[in-house]
Amino acid sequence: MLEKIFKLKENKTDVRTEIIAGITTFMTMAYILAVNPSILAEAGMDQGAVFTATALAAFLGTLLMAFLANYPFALAPGMGLNAYFAYTVVIGMGYSWEFALAAVFVEGIVFIVLSLFNIREAIFNAIPLNLKSAVSVGIGLFIAFIGLQNANIVIGGSTLVSLFSLDGYNMAKGVEGAMSDVGITVLLAIAGVIITAILVVKNIKGNILWGILITWILGIICQVSGVYVPNPEIGFYSLLPDFSNGLSIPSLAPVFGKLDLKGIFSGEFLIIVFAFLFVDLFDTLGTLIGVSAKANMLDADGKLPRIKGALLADAVATTAGAVLGTSTTTTFVESASGVSEGGRTGLTAVTTAILFGLALFLSPIFLAIPSFATAPALIVVGFYMLTNVVHIDFSNYAESIPCFICIAAMPFFYSISEGIAMGVISYVIINVAAGKENRKKISALMYVLAILFVLKYILL
Repeated sequence: MLEKIFKLKENKTDVRTEIIAGITTFMTMAYILAVNPSILAEAGMDQGAVFTATALAAFLGTLLMAFLANYPFALAPGMGLNAYFAYTVVIGMGYSWEFALAAVFVEGIVFIVLSLFNIREAIFNAIPLNLKSAVSVGIGLFIAFIGLQNANIVIGGSTLVSLFSLDGYNMAKGVEGAMSDVGITVLLAIAGVIITAILVVKNIKGNILWGILITWILGIICQVSGVYVPNPEIGFYSLLPDFSNGLSIPSLAPVFGKLDLKGIFSGEFLIIVFAFLFVDLFDTLGTLIGVSAKANMLDADGKLPRIKGALLADAVATTAGAVLGTSTTTTFVESASGVSEGGRTGLTAVTTAILFGLALFLSPIFLAIPSFATAPALIVVGFYMLTNVVHIDFSNYAESIPCFICIAAMPFFYSISEGIAMGVISYVIINVAAGKENRKKISALMYVLAILFVLKYILL
């Protein structure tokens, strides 16, 4: 049955590998179940209801990816997009969260249309093969940077970013942290990176998942022995699951179907929809390019087979997520962790989806996984994705310089979509200026994308 549905042998994988990959993907994504409700609560939404909406949107979206495209990619409400939703649209512009949900809903409908007519697929295929490899490398640096930040190994400072120090952390955050809370978690994260690296070198199956679990267990040992002391005031909580409120699922009623469609024909609404649309489009494309390149899923022409199903799953999940009551649902770059574990089919995605469903009932366990335990996984996956740099033709400067710009932009601008924008713009300008032969390889759609990106920076 599983072989028939997911074509495991054809994709050179097996049930055990796919399940471990799915668990690994979920473990690196589980933080969204805690972070998304917290961010959207700032916009006035019910935190418990958003938790339920987040888990259901991830469950539905990831299942759609499994059965529409048979890919090991997982979906959930996206980071960055939720911040734009809460802090820019609601708090900054003063719109209600119901109005913002309506914008996400309309964005999803537009995406469904674009996906059905292969417009998103055409954009994916128009990006040159070298640039696709660069996207993968850039995402690797980006998620490694996120991992370093989540673990507080890297903090803000006078040089914009700096290595952790207790004084530097307290100054940057405006808190009074100590070695018994933030300090020990940094050391545990560093230990987690080393442990995971050793497991990788020894080629232990499930190495990234084991790295997460071992780091978490070490943290629990530190807490039980008194070395780690929780300090909720500055965001360092108990590492032990809290079952004091039982296993009940928070009601979805406060946010379900709360779409304010009254102002959908206003100029402001269209701008908000376009902003959601733009970021989601290129974050999704960037993730699909980067993760599929790492998994060797691209064909000889750099195209991703069955991409239409993948993009449609993403679009439908965004629309459904808005109805459920959460910000834009998108393909998660953390899917790379499962791919690195050998996940190659929709069975990986099904496993991840099931765990999101179970998270509704076992939220105390999943929410207890600390960021310092998942950070090593992101850092090591960043290394895996960085290895795609060998596929870039550095002898051809017209190809490699735009690739470098794309790679550097993602971590420095803290955005996958900005990295793609910089890569596309620089690729077109440099190759146009390089001469007639170089201009021949630029597709018409690449010209269109470059112009749209430039207009985006001018108008938005």
